Amino acid sequence: MFKKLFFILFLYFSFLPLASLALAQNEPSSVKSEPEKETPKIVKAVEVVGNKATSTSTIMTKIKTRVGEPYFAQSSRDDRRRLYETGYFADVSLVQEDYQGGLKIIFKLVENPLIEEIKVEGNYRVRRPVILKEIKSKSGQYFNDGVLKLDVLAIKKIYEKNGIPDAQINYAIDKNTEKNKVTIIIKVRESKLVKIRKMYVDNNLYFSDRRIIGLIKTRQKNWINPGFFKEDQFNDDLERIKSFYLRNGYLDIKVDYKLDYDTRQDIYLRIIVDEGKQYVVGSIVIEGNDKISEDDIRKTLKSCPVDNIFTYDSLKEDSNNIKGLYFGKGYISVEVKDSTYLDVATGKVAITYSLVENDVAYVERIEIRGNIKTQDKVIRRELRIKPGEKFDGDKLKRSKERLYNLGFFQEINYDTDQGSEPDKRNLIVDVKEAKTGSFSFGGGYSSIDQFVGFAEIEQKNFDWRNWKTFTGAGQDLKLRAEAGSVRQNYELSFTDPWMWDHPVSFGFDVYKREHDKDSNVGYGYKEVRSGGDLRLGKDLSEYIKGGLTYRLEQVDISDVDSSATQDLKSEEGKNLISSLEFSVTRDTTDNVFNPTRGLVLSGSYEVAGGPFGGDKDFNKLFGLASQYVPLFAKGVLQFQARAGMAQPFRDQGTVPIYERFYAGGANTIRGYEERSVGPVDPVTDDPLGGEALLVGNIELTVPIVEFIKGALFIDSGNVWSKASDFGQGGFKTGVGFGVRINTPIGPLKLDYGIPLNKQPGKESKEGRFHFSMSHGF
Repeated sequence: MFKKLFFILFLYFSFLPLASLALAQNEPSSVKSEPEKETPKIVKAVEVVGNKATSTSTIMTKIKTRVGEPYFAQSSRDDRRRLYETGYFADVSLVQEDYQGGLKIIFKLVENPLIEEIKVEGNYRVRRPVILKEIKSKSGQYFNDGVLKLDVLAIKKIYEKNGIPDAQINYAIDKNTEKNKVTIIIKVRESKLVKIRKMYVDNNLYFSDRRIIGLIKTRQKNWINPGFFKEDQFNDDLERIKSFYLRNGYLDIKVDYKLDYDTRQDIYLRIIVDEGKQYVVGSIVIEGNDKISEDDIRKTLKSCPVDNIFTYDSLKEDSNNIKGLYFGKGYISVEVKDSTYLDVATGKVAITYSLVENDVAYVERIEIRGNIKTQDKVIRRELRIKPGEKFDGDKLKRSKERLYNLGFFQEINYDTDQGSEPDKRNLIVDVKEAKTGSFSFGGGYSSIDQFVGFAEIEQKNFDWRNWKTFTGAGQDLKLRAEAGSVRQNYELSFTDPWMWDHPVSFGFDVYKREHDKDSNVGYGYKEVRSGGDLRLGKDLSEYIKGGLTYRLEQVDISDVDSSATQDLKSEEGKNLISSLEFSVTRDTTDNVFNPTRGLVLSGSYEVAGGPFGGDKDFNKLFGLASQYVPLFAKGVLQFQARAGMAQPFRDQGTVPIYERFYAGGANTIRGYEERSVGPVDPVTDDPLGGEALLVGNIELTVPIVEFIKGALFIDSGNVWSKASDFGQGGFKTGVGFGVRINTPIGPLKLDYGIPLNKQPGKESKEGRFHFSMSHGF
């Protein structure tokens, strides 16, 4: 036994080396060394087969494989994908053949059939053209099964919008293999038309049916609304109801609905609410504050204080209020975490604000981004915060207001990134530029100017040094012409807010203004003004601006009625006005174009003649105060008062009629004819104006839709012949309502005013419309 085992082992170890040597000799050379990398073959020809309706040239534009270029498998796969994506082909395959020392690439195609016709069956309440318009499959195009399935969903949506949510949509395909064409047959089973006969709200204890139904878009049928039940829209309505309850502290609100059908295929819609308990704030705990006292923090908690209704939106607002308090003191990295505990038994919510204050951050650099046309310096000079200062929320807010007031930007956002040290951050001002150049023309009608047309070229971000685009320096250049029934105006205006990069504004106006005689708008004579002015201005503080204007103007009065009194006739002829005006304005409004809060105070004093020459000697004092108060529903209440006095000096007997004050009409006291309030010619009833003016206005505007506002107003005031009579003889008052509409060519203003006092020459107190439409600047 052991001898046999020893003999076998002897033979195994004796032949093993010989076998290994033999295998090594027979091993291919490829094992010994790596082969050289294979060189790609050259494409010698490209063919397309199987296409009938699609031209070869069209197919070749979709593929990248080209004759004379190396062949790569990835490129072929991309070519097949692109051909599939056209939607023309049901199958795309590729064949390679050796050809003239290279390759011939053959694309074998199976075309999708063409749609010969689309039929619609079973549609009675929705017309065939309406269906065909909404689907993407069209006659003469290639058939695509995926597109057709999407078309079925689109048709389903059409029926839902028309109050038939249970309509069933199917389709069949009739193939003509010889012509490679198909006919699509859309089969509709409309079911019954669902209209809402009546709507109810069940289980609502705290809010009325009318209040809840008023929140939603779904309506029961009436003579205005067809009352279709649209499931998708109604699901959104349920979310509106839920959001309303959440905003009023009902955190456990549940909303459902039920449909009851009657024999006339109408439904009774029942909205079922489970209001639950209304939660109020029970206690507030503030943790982690060290840099700012708890009392100061609690003063910012205005949305969700103790004993107020609790909502998650108000909780978020107060968290942001705390952040705003810290941001205003430079702690821009503060972390505020809010947590709540709801006591279901008592309906009280315990709020805890946990703060991580971190350190004060300082501005290291300011980066401007997004400005393509506007120069960096135009933006930087409006920023109230500078490098090296600590971050200040009030300064950042004011900087954004000033940038928006330029009118150059649609959006302005702030961001920060880490600076060179832990307590330093870079401030990023990211802007999105608006269109500042315009060429506009149009026309309109107003109760002041009657019919008028205009043409205007304006660039609000002008740069006379930039000969390539003439934009970027923040200057304002405007050329405007107006021609209408009673007036013709021509004007060239230029303003540089930073003259030679200094904080002093410079501007000029050159104009010619004509107003024809028209007693209907308060002009008993023809007036032509030709001249110009030079303007200087400077910011005296953050909100106060001073101005200086020199005016040189020739005024020509003509066409006075022959029956007029001598007071009016004496104004005929040409006279030169040379005057200097000083003005100061304090403006704290949040937006110069559409203010919602803040105060405007302005005053001016003008001296004409005297040391400045000219034919008329007088001085004029004018003041304006306007307060804007934000109200609920984005409403704004405006209080405005205007007062003025003018007096002649030297041997000048009276103030010229064209420099006096006038009131009445669209811009002063509505309900009265233009310029009709105050002294009039006793013979012609033409307004003469006066040396003293006082007008007060109160107006409430409330948004109705995005571009329409409603208005209620009361105006009161008067004009006095002599400045010494200021305030005597009572006031003229008008009340009324109106609308404000923003249109693409400018704001439209329509008011109906009712006079509370009789006008000169009028027997009754009749209301009147005041309509104006102008180009917005």
